[in-house]
Amino acid sequence: MLQRPCRPALLLITLVGCSSASGSESNPEHGSPPGSPDGGAPPAADGGTTDGAAQADAEAGSGADARADAPPAGPPVTTLRVHYPAGTHTITLRASAAPWSWNAGAKMTAGANGTWTISTTAITAPFQFKPLLDDTTWSLGPNYNASPGATVDVYPRFTQVAGTWSLAFQFTSKILNNTRGVYVYEPPTYIENTLASMPVLYMHDGQNLFDPSASFAGNTWQVQQTMDAAATDGSIAEAIVIGIDNTADRMSEYTPVPDTTQSPPGGNGEQYLQMIIQELKPQIDSTMRTLPDRAHTTMVGSSLGGLITAYAGVKHADVFGLVGALSPSTWWDSDWIVTEVGMTPASPRPIRVYVDSGDSGTGNDDVTDTASLDAAYKALGYLQGSTLDYLVQAGGQHSEIYWAQRLPGTLAFLLGPGR
Repeated sequence: MLQRPCRPALLLITLVGCSSASGSESNPEHGSPPGSPDGGAPPAADGGTTDGAAQADAEAGSGADARADAPPAGPPVTTLRVHYPAGTHTITLRASAAPWSWNAGAKMTAGANGTWTISTTAITAPFQFKPLLDDTTWSLGPNYNASPGATVDVYPRFTQVAGTWSLAFQFTSKILNNTRGVYVYEPPTYIENTLASMPVLYMHDGQNLFDPSASFAGNTWQVQQTMDAAATDGSIAEAIVIGIDNTADRMSEYTPVPDTTQSPPGGNGEQYLQMIIQELKPQIDSTMRTLPDRAHTTMVGSSLGGLITAYAGVKHADVFGLVGALSPSTWWDSDWIVTEVGMTPASPRPIRVYVDSGDSGTGNDDVTDTASLDAAYKALGYLQGSTLDYLVQAGGQHSEIYWAQRLPGTLAFLLGPGR
């Protein structure tokens, strides 16, 4: 059972085209569009006066005349753009609102670089839509949402139902003078739609993410299962996942400062992060279709990997705008990270932070110290449910089994829904 011990709040994540449940090729989700368009008052004429009499004259005469003489605003133009390399195929659109419908495809106009466009002034309320390939194959995943007057860009997929992962390459670092494996998960839309660029999620302990034969005790984080399921139901935005293998120097690389009570004492975490920032991330961004800015770059880790992730949020939020620390080793060097988080510079700070622990097993998964870490974020002004998600899993222990259970919620908060 997952428990959030703090005051509940709404999750506020700003997205374009968020959807509810998934559609299907033969029976897309549809229904009455929710809500109604905004009905604001017409803009006031510019007074531009400097004294009360002139202002009164403007309000009584010239200002009102100017408003009366202004041409009436036309209906808003709603534009939908589908980006897809269709080749010899065509793209059509079906939707829940007239002039379109779910029953007949509306022709979209082909443009440069695989962009298909359709516009109307007839939309008066929020609605849902889906593109079709050759007006026979529905796009996969949930319906897309749009509002009157919006311009919405979507990057659909029609045939690729799952992502793929591989131990993609061996990476040698000049900064750390060592070599490690790097796992790469490519989401289904990335594989099929070559026009789509994706956020990137960097995760530590790469051996434990995908492959049971390589993972600790044969238990993985089930990253592919989580991401593939979310691509189907839209609960998590699709993202490239980069799993960075640990090495024999794991304790040193994942700890920002030494702890003299430990052997080895560690403390090489900044160099490890510089390896990612200066060497690995540039390679990923140059060879894959990534969204490289901090708002689309996430770091997630557990245990000592959670510790180094929290530290990255303090020192490198200009690179990693979204950070998730599962069961972090908050205890390291007498809760050093709690004090460090409390001194996070005002700018930049992580956009959203996820922190959790269990409350059972050896040391109760450091639940008390991790609660102090949560309090440090809240003291900075992070708000539970909007910019911070802190969770205690009742019965949760310090292992991949429980981190896999909490991963969907972690990524739903950090990456946001997919539609």
